[in-house]
Amino acid sequence: MGIVAVTDHPFQDLETERGLLGAAGHELRFDGNAATVAEVCARVEGADAVLNCYAEMPAEVFGALEGCRIVARYGIGVDTIDIDAATSRGILVTNVPDYCIDEVSDHALALLLSLARGTVRFARSTREGTWSVGAGPELHRLRGRTLGLVGFGRIARALATKAGAIGFRIVAFDPYVDGAAMREHGVEARSLDELVVESDAISIHAPLTPGTHHLIDAARFARMRPGAILVNTSRGGLIDTDALRAALEEGRLGGVALDVLETEPPDPADPLVRHPDVILTPHAAFASRESVAELRRKAVEQVVVALDGRVPTYALNASALGR
Repeated sequence: MGIVAVTDHPFQDLETERGLLGAAGHELRFDGNAATVAEVCARVEGADAVLNCYAEMPAEVFGALEGCRIVARYGIGVDTIDIDAATSRGILVTNVPDYCIDEVSDHALALLLSLARGTVRFARSTREGTWSVGAGPELHRLRGRTLGLVGFGRIARALATKAGAIGFRIVAFDPYVDGAAMREHGVEARSLDELVVESDAISIHAPLTPGTHHLIDAARFARMRPGAILVNTSRGGLIDTDALRAALEEGRLGGVALDVLETEPPDPADPLVRHPDVILTPHAAFASRESVAELRRKAVEQVVVALDGRVPTYALNASALGR
């Protein structure tokens, strides 16, 4: 029997996890959501496996783990987990890279259309008593406009299909995907600097790593087309927030929609919260009843496989451990 510790979770209960683990002969342990590194260390002490959601797991946590086989993250991004530290301790790290493709691509498209058609500004002004098409932004026909995708993984490819059906011309930047693969999806490859110059709208779908931190910075804001739209449903740290505020203050952007921020939740005094050209949603792009159920099931499946001595489907560092 293995002990599976949960560092933190946002669910109403852990009965799904408890049932799946119990059926495989393992015991679930949860002592409340950990908010600090010290609390994470305490939660995972003596565990054979760990289920982790938002709590950060730096090298310090892995230094305290003895006999643990796997850390399974509830989610796609793993920027909160020190994978090198896990590998050095012989611990597998997994994510769930394919659980919310429809939801996030739908959410990105919804934000894009809300900005492009001014629906949020129109709704707000109407609620405040102004019945006027002049209360919104200048509108443009979407067919033939250029959408730039920063990153071209599963979610970006789903968005490309959906946005292409509306009439957007799609270009994309991804150093790990060749141009031939993009062309198969009807998408034209670009460098990032070419993309920001050419695009009427930009949607970000890249992982947050040291190399992508503040990928969209002041220099790239300066190169964007006047009135360009920016959507981010990936990670807040991909955008330099100070540079974003400056670009908005200077009136160079047509609108910004963010489901993720560098600091979550935002300070109520942050100008982004009240800016008329900004839409903020609370890191909700992944959410649906179906996607959350899939996420929980697949995360636990990774744990069960690892505790059985096998390599999980979504292991991120299995090759390094093998070496």
